[in-house]
Amino acid sequence: MKTIFSILLILSLLTTFAQQKKLIWNIAPDKSIVWQVQKGQMHTDQIEMSGQQISSIVTYGVTEKGLLIITKKLVFPMLRTIPNNTHASLTREFNEAQQPAIIVNGDSVKEFPFEFQHKGVLTIRSKTNTPIEIIRKIFSSVNKAAYIELFELNNTSDKPCHIELGFVPVEIKTDAQNGVYGEYTIQASITKNGKFMMEPSGKLSFAVVYTGRKPGEERYQYSSGYELLKREKFVREVFGNLVLETPNDTINEEFAFAKIRATESIYDTKGGLMHGPGGGAYYAAIWANDQAEYVNPFFPYLGNLEGNESAINSYRHFARFMNPEYKPIPSSIVAEGVDFWNGAGDRGDQAMIAYGASRFSLTYGNEEVARELWPLVRWCLEYLERKKDANGIIGSDSDELEGRFPAGKFNLSTNSLAYGALLSSANLAIELGKPDTAKIYLERAFKLKQAIENYFGANVQGFDTYRYFDGNDKLRAWICIPLTMGIFDRKDETIKALFSPLLWTENGILTESGSKTFWDRSTLYAFRGMFVGGATDKAMPYFNYYSSHRLLGDHVPYPVEAWPEGNQRHLSAESGLYCRTITEGLFGFTPTGFNKFKITPWLPKGWDYMNLRNIHAFGKCFDLEVKRKGNSELIMVKVDGNEILQKIWDKKGELEIIL
Repeated sequence: MKTIFSILLILSLLTTFAQQKKLIWNIAPDKSIVWQVQKGQMHTDQIEMSGQQISSIVTYGVTEKGLLIITKKLVFPMLRTIPNNTHASLTREFNEAQQPAIIVNGDSVKEFPFEFQHKGVLTIRSKTNTPIEIIRKIFSSVNKAAYIELFELNNTSDKPCHIELGFVPVEIKTDAQNGVYGEYTIQASITKNGKFMMEPSGKLSFAVVYTGRKPGEERYQYSSGYELLKREKFVREVFGNLVLETPNDTINEEFAFAKIRATESIYDTKGGLMHGPGGGAYYAAIWANDQAEYVNPFFPYLGNLEGNESAINSYRHFARFMNPEYKPIPSSIVAEGVDFWNGAGDRGDQAMIAYGASRFSLTYGNEEVARELWPLVRWCLEYLERKKDANGIIGSDSDELEGRFPAGKFNLSTNSLAYGALLSSANLAIELGKPDTAKIYLERAFKLKQAIENYFGANVQGFDTYRYFDGNDKLRAWICIPLTMGIFDRKDETIKALFSPLLWTENGILTESGSKTFWDRSTLYAFRGMFVGGATDKAMPYFNYYSSHRLLGDHVPYPVEAWPEGNQRHLSAESGLYCRTITEGLFGFTPTGFNKFKITPWLPKGWDYMNLRNIHAFGKCFDLEVKRKGNSELIMVKVDGNEILQKIWDKKGELEIIL
């Protein structure tokens, strides 16, 4: 019997989940998030913070006695180890024992945090067992192989305090035989040591700096204050571009935070800038899904220089592996570009690359770059054409889950991505003056859409949705992907299935009904597809719930990879997918040319407006404003502050905008 989709069911499910998972953090006036520690509250979490030469995974929190917990894992992506494979980044962990010893008036300081704060920098404010309060600011350098903890000690008493700082410098020399470049040096040092007198209301500042370097590199004299200013400048720039304005401050802020994680995880390798997922495992490397498909098409909207360059560079790397025999391009190019991984065979990687490269090229709006990437797009589409069977369905060895769940010989993801790639590539062909090629791609897209319906359309566990592969009898999360690509033939039943108790959980959508596994990437694709399909009012309560728990719950502030695998690592491309849920989902951006796009900005119930400001796409900087006007919507576009369009959208069809 089909599940009845009703508002009562939504409210019941979300109320239950809200009771199970209480929020810990709050949004502060400065757009940071703050955890005010309650008496007796015990909680730990971890966050990844990255720069071009380092990534740090910091575990923080309080014990049952209220004492500070602080440890970190430092990853140096360009200090390559042997064997030089996907996971060959030099990594070291530092625990509480390797913190500076602070003695006040003869007493060893114990820290009792009363507030944690995030905004690209982790700030911890603590009372102590002495008159001193401590503020820590923790971050990774923007462009150096350094992790920094800044300390500020404040004397809250009306008497002078005698301070002693003790820190044993750390110097680790690795075995030269285990390093691609020989012996590496990891150091930790303090900027001040010894005895100090603090007057009433006085302050004392110092820093502990952790660094890594290759043989032959001179030790660098770090200015911790300057490094903090660089990090804050980076966050300010990311927050200031592609600004989301809605009545929902939680979604606004999760969008802002996701921009940080999506953008900071770019590494300056010898193979050029490479966006890497992170998570303690994936650095100085690129993947056909994480980079080519997920995050690259987002960067033109943000306009981040390093983001766009890393995207272009990734497609250049994939293009190196084009070949006349049409053997598949590797799934991943690793070790700063010198090696590759294809252990799961063809995961549909050509569909991922063609989809991402064509959308990126259109949105980036640079004809020269588009012409450079065009051969890669064409090669991938020709590869896909050669993989079709008699049913017109494209075969692949696996999918992006790489065999973790069955995918058969023909899966829904590969075919849906190929459909989306054909549509974008047809638009790209027109922009490049190739109308005949565009016609061919549109014809292929039409036939593939029919083949997807004929082959994958099925009743699965009582829902007229899609089977993921031939023989599949369980609902799968990726039944959402046709929606994301604009295939709405089975929209209503697919949405019912996704939000049914068979798939929806407090952590998002299960990979497969009956399992306990979830991956945020499929949940975010599902939200995007529902928004694209105009099911905004059905999806928004769930999306709001998801956003609030990723931003303010027990593991913050970004989308995660998966569970149980990786224990919900903050992989960066998932943050890119969150942002695309807004840009391409809620606002419905679909690039159709170098200076034009279509939108379907379905305002959610209860919202009178939603805006995106400082959009850096299609060769322009512009604002998009959407306001409710009766049963319609008023759309306004401003380029460089000048209004170029004001139009009423009747919610019928897509609205095309030419800049």
